[in-house]
Amino acid sequence: MEKWVVSAKRADFAAIAERFHIDQVTARIIRNRDVVTEEEIEEYLTGTLESLASPHLLMDCDKAAGILAEKIREQKAVRIIGDYDIDGVCSTYILLSGLKRCGANVDIEIPDRIRDGYGINEQLIQQAYEDGTDTILTCDNGIAAIEQVAYAKKLGMCVIVTDHHELHFDEKEGEKVLKMPEADAVVNPKRPDCAYPFKGLCGAAVAYKLIRCLYGAMGLPEEEADAFVEYAAIATVGDVMDLKGENRILVKEGLKMLRRTGNAGLRALIHENGLEDAHIGAYHIGFVLGPCINASGRLDTAKKALALLAEEDGEKAALLAAQLRQLNDERKQMTSEGLEEAIKIIEEGPLKLDKVLVVYLPSCHESLAGIIAGRIRERYNKPVFVLTDSEGKVKGSGRSIEAYNMFEGMMSVQELFVKFGGHPMAGGLTLEKENVELFRKKINMQAALTDEDFIPKITIDVPMPIHYITEKLIGELELLEPFGKGNTKPVFAEKGLTVIGARILGKNRNVLKFQVLNQSGTAMDAMYFGDVNKMLDYLSEKFGPGEVQKMLQQRENNISMSVTYYPSVNEFRDKRSIQIVIQNYQ
Repeated sequence: MEKWVVSAKRADFAAIAERFHIDQVTARIIRNRDVVTEEEIEEYLTGTLESLASPHLLMDCDKAAGILAEKIREQKAVRIIGDYDIDGVCSTYILLSGLKRCGANVDIEIPDRIRDGYGINEQLIQQAYEDGTDTILTCDNGIAAIEQVAYAKKLGMCVIVTDHHELHFDEKEGEKVLKMPEADAVVNPKRPDCAYPFKGLCGAAVAYKLIRCLYGAMGLPEEEADAFVEYAAIATVGDVMDLKGENRILVKEGLKMLRRTGNAGLRALIHENGLEDAHIGAYHIGFVLGPCINASGRLDTAKKALALLAEEDGEKAALLAAQLRQLNDERKQMTSEGLEEAIKIIEEGPLKLDKVLVVYLPSCHESLAGIIAGRIRERYNKPVFVLTDSEGKVKGSGRSIEAYNMFEGMMSVQELFVKFGGHPMAGGLTLEKENVELFRKKINMQAALTDEDFIPKITIDVPMPIHYITEKLIGELELLEPFGKGNTKPVFAEKGLTVIGARILGKNRNVLKFQVLNQSGTAMDAMYFGDVNKMLDYLSEKFGPGEVQKMLQQRENNISMSVTYYPSVNEFRDKRSIQIVIQNYQ
């Protein structure tokens, strides 16, 4: 069962509400997102692209722009080496389009997920050298490529790294000694010597910043690069970055652009997924459009997704969009099969007792390991690694929980890996097959997790009785969007709602519509879109099957519930009414 906790962060909510002309409920939510100072609140509520820090503050960004400007003037061959996920594709597109606008002699290479693995490697460098490439420009990778960059430099090539991942480090006498590739320029906000105030940018946002600097170096208006914000927004959501600070502004502004996008490929993808009439938000990027872009790098080649973004012909874009959607449908089916197998292994073996779940699925497509790891984490609320066979080695992806820094956990057993990298919440690795069981044992030995860490916590922003909800407040809550990781949708709660009646709706019987009454006498509709059968079983166990039957027959019953919810306005036949959408119940 989840543990419900009320966020108890303090502030003068009345003063904030008065200063910014908002409800005290909205003020509480903003404080709960750790937005504290007046400047931060102002930016949170009204921030625009002008609120972003100057890209010139990014360490080596001007240096990289200067090198590229020189290479462009000399017509030296530049090769962009990206990555096969949504952030890598968007980063590559931004750099390719920006460099072409400046007249560069530029091409791209995106590693094949299975043949090349993540990031730049010696074969890609050798190929670039043989093709006469003068300068390698990485995006969304390269910060961990110490030996690979050294090899390119040995061949006499110029190397510029743009990345956003954590720097690798060695442990010496109990201290971390950071390692950085000796490239001609390294643009990464996570560099300890980088003065850029916001460290959480994705790879595409770093690429956008570089193009702004490059436009300046080439005598073009820097603001012209703002056209790339919609791609930085897609990558920020798709790469599951925290929607805080600059990321939230990039996504908010990028979504406005995406809703009226001039990109033929994106328009085709929106049409293919039936979203022409939708008010496209972060949800649609994260769960509809983004997975289609990612599917090409998982099951085919990410160059197909890049081709979609670059395509200007509407008919060709429609064909590419259809192919990406079909790939995503295949990916969904394969994911479902892999997840089923993984759960069986966990439930029927010793893994269930582990603090960190290491699930070995030899025949699983390696590109699905991360998705399956994420689904397992949701089910068990434990850190998860899913491993699979790949070209004589074992590759894996991990997904973590808030209580466990996955990157540091991997660092503690790094001697077992051929290659690895990641963030506190996710990681990727390659190891020898004979080390699979040793990895499982060692990563668990190093994990200082307690039983408390595995209990899912539902953090309630405001315990708010339903009679407080107004259409004005619902409209005001839209100021807090876009919602996502790091800026989650607000959670409201009320205890002891009396259930007047309920009906099962939907052709798949997958919606419950309640009428609820609170202790102040306010009645309201409440919708539940989760597992209907599970909820009815829970209510039967607690109140008895007879009471549930009465509830479904709209008869007087003894059922009452505490719920977490989000308010919304229901429009039906030109009538508007306030309702709540139930998220959790007890």
